[in-house]
Amino acid sequence: MTEKKKTLLGEIKNAFAVDAQESFSPEEMALLEKAATKVVQRQMTTPAVIFLESARPLNWIGSQAMTFFQPILGLVVSTKEFEMMAKILEKRKSIDVLIELIERKDAESIKKKTETQTKRLPSKT
Repeated sequence: MTEKKKTLLGEIKNAFAVDAQESFSPEEMALLEKAATKVVQRQMTTPAVIFLESARPLNWIGSQAMTFFQPILGLVVSTKEFEMMAKILEKRKSIDVLIELIERKDAESIKKKTETQTKRLPSKT
């Protein structure tokens, strides 16, 4: 009985394990960078981060919905990028990576604006 129990425990030990070594290809990272850049350019950082944080548990379901609606939405958006984004959203870390990129790009944008404004100000000497 103990041998049978060990075998059963060995089989179910990793039943719900998640691949911790998820990585993104350079093309996937480029698409995430592009999405983050567009969010920051439109000054939608805060709403985007709030939405992504709240939708985090549903990222896999969202990727499946994207796959389902791809034939219809393919008429409006780039099919290759749409399929790649659906594939990216299947990965658990995708939301974290996207939020990190958005926040980094937003910080860079704020820094550039601040530097530009300080250059424009006349010195008081």
